[in-house]
Amino acid sequence: MKKLFLLFCFTIYFNGLSAQGNYYFPAATPNAPWDTISPASLGWCMNYKDSLDDFLAQSNSKACIILVNGKIAYEKYIGTFTQDSVWYWASAGKTITSLLTGIAQEEGYLNISDTSSKYLGIGWTNCTQAQEEKITIRNQLTMTSGLDDNVPNTDCQEPICLGYAADAGTRWAYHNAVYLLLQKVVATATGSTYQNYTSTRLLAPTGMFGIWFDSVFYSRPRDMARFGLLMLNKGIWNGDSIIHDQNYVHDMINSSQSINNSYGYLWWLNGKSSYMLPQSQFVFNGEIIPNAPPDTYCALGKNDQKIYVTPSRNMVVIRMGNSAGIPLYALSNYDNELWAAINQFACTSTGIESVNKENHLLYPNPANNFIWIKNSTSNTAVIYNLQGVMSKVEVSEEGKIDISRFSPGLYMIKQGERIYKFTIAR
Repeated sequence: MKKLFLLFCFTIYFNGLSAQGNYYFPAATPNAPWDTISPASLGWCMNYKDSLDDFLAQSNSKACIILVNGKIAYEKYIGTFTQDSVWYWASAGKTITSLLTGIAQEEGYLNISDTSSKYLGIGWTNCTQAQEEKITIRNQLTMTSGLDDNVPNTDCQEPICLGYAADAGTRWAYHNAVYLLLQKVVATATGSTYQNYTSTRLLAPTGMFGIWFDSVFYSRPRDMARFGLLMLNKGIWNGDSIIHDQNYVHDMINSSQSINNSYGYLWWLNGKSSYMLPQSQFVFNGEIIPNAPPDTYCALGKNDQKIYVTPSRNMVVIRMGNSAGIPLYALSNYDNELWAAINQFACTSTGIESVNKENHLLYPNPANNFIWIKNSTSNTAVIYNLQGVMSKVEVSEEGKIDISRFSPGLYMIKQGERIYKFTIAR
């Protein structure tokens, strides 16, 4: 038995070593100095640095940091926002909960195959007991609870707000209340406050500063970058395994189910063949961020709070600020626009020759009062809002569509078998 135990320990140790990259880490204290690396030494196109600066300022950004091999290659603060300013992560903080759930499982407090009722109590939903018992922690991690997201308040955690839409595991829907209850699951299972568990298992070992307020995480920009660096290194901080279970880490940042290929355990995934959007049941072909490298995994929050982790470039990018356009949950057109600006500065391309084909087939995007479909196949089309409400519209011979009667927001347009998403911004 002793030999088996030693073998187990060595396996964990060497798996951790193999997962760790050759990255620089700042000291695990909140205000530690952080080494920098010159963008010029990386071969970046310095003539585009001002363009990135301007783009960030014009898109309501407050902070942006780019790490390469763990060192700061670019750091920009705008207006009165500084290195020490605190801002919210919105749904980008879901990825912290994903990691903490894995740590809690590793420590034996829970198993993600457990039914959620074990920790939330029977009757935490408005479903029948049989329907409710099918919902597991894994379903909460993957947004496949089957609970109805078409409700007035998706933050409402009361049973009356959590009705049945489909059996757990058969429907993907971005449901914030289901996520919020996952925080409660972790706190109940560990017998700790959620802030304390976050502080002891994540913040202290990595030197992060941060606080949960009304279930939303707040931190400084560099703390957000620290988390991105931790995840670039697969949960290992300068040789210290914040999480040992590399199988869980793998599952966290890979497709967690076959309904929405671009979603892991509360992480968004680039490079997949299709994706879904919050508050929608449409499946779109293609990647979530065509301009970003395919191996990028993302923490995405409302009003364009962003963490991008790109192993192929040894890169982490974070962005804090106000909405760059129409306020949206998680994904927005801004992801692709920001990566276009980063690619210019870094003198790199994604390897995708056809960048965002939708923008070439449907333009302009965002649109104002009119939009055009290239190579229109019919004199009509159907426009859907994210609640699935449809409106038939006329299409001119030139492919022109009058959208002046629609309110600003995110929409889908369908003509024949072609479906495109677009934003109306005024």
